[in-house]
Amino acid sequence: MPFRLGELFCGPGGIAWGATNADIGDPEFTIIHQWANDYDYDTCETYRHNICPDAPDTVYHADIRTFDMDQLADIDALAFGFPCNDYSVVGEQKGMNGVYGPLYSYGVQALRRFQPQWFLAENVGGLKNANDGKAFTKIISELRGAGYRVVPNLYKFEEYGIPQARHRIIIVGIRNDIDVVYHVPSPNPYAGIDNSCRTAIEVPPIPQNASNNERTNQSKQVVERLSYIKPGQNAFTADLPEHLKLNITGARISQIYKRLDPDKPSYTVTGSGGGGTHIYHWEENRALTNRERARLQTFPDDYVFMGSKESVRKQIGMAVPCRGAKIIFEAVLRSFAGIPYEYTEPNINE
Repeated sequence: MPFRLGELFCGPGGIAWGATNADIGDPEFTIIHQWANDYDYDTCETYRHNICPDAPDTVYHADIRTFDMDQLADIDALAFGFPCNDYSVVGEQKGMNGVYGPLYSYGVQALRRFQPQWFLAENVGGLKNANDGKAFTKIISELRGAGYRVVPNLYKFEEYGIPQARHRIIIVGIRNDIDVVYHVPSPNPYAGIDNSCRTAIEVPPIPQNASNNERTNQSKQVVERLSYIKPGQNAFTADLPEHLKLNITGARISQIYKRLDPDKPSYTVTGSGGGGTHIYHWEENRALTNRERARLQTFPDDYVFMGSKESVRKQIGMAVPCRGAKIIFEAVLRSFAGIPYEYTEPNINE
């Protein structure tokens, strides 16, 4: 029987794509969509269109804080990429004291309510240090308290062949009464993969009719500024003439007008887009299109994002890389199927 997956904070479907495409060569061990929830309308539309077009009513557009979980069907597995704004290094790092910090608790509620066989929870690497480490300790404690053995790990997705330096804490938990042990999949099998952003964006070429591929109209000043910035440089490390320098005091975020280095994985794709954070092409004086950004997140070209250009950019930036999620889900399935796989020790001390 396939594992029926429920998802909270589902985003545009990066986790869901990885789950429903996970394949270990045994039809007995697969994952199917059961239901999903997110508070953003466009995100829900994207998820419906790509993940469950035949069952749109199984995606619930609602704020989890007021959502009635009684209406949800039973599940065998739960995924929740709880909002990371308050744990992000780029954000204000309010941790548990922020608006978003406590939202993980709804994942814990769902675990207690549905008692799925296993779960996957995802957040930014900064979670480990939020509130002097107390937030992470509290979250792990509550997940265990819900009845699960947990394996947290900081996954560096570029080590798994993903064309992006994206570091995320992912916690896999298996219910205490189930005699299955999950191991962190080793990155070794992916060591020879060309995960440069140039290859990701150019090979094969993006189809001319691909959706979400419209270009940004860059101002003359931005085009001129970019002309002075070399691959891998940003607005602060490049040798800019005085009239093109940014008048910024305080934090100098390294991703401001940063060009990609074509021979390396991309830097982290984010959901923000203002003030020079769009991710910039290594050669052309322009920001990446949303489709190019989606490629860095390993979404297939036929994955259609719904909503305005700005909404799509945010959705792509908030997602989990599809192929990265697939690798982790396949490790879960192999664990349940009793199929050995190469693994590594978790890199997080609890």
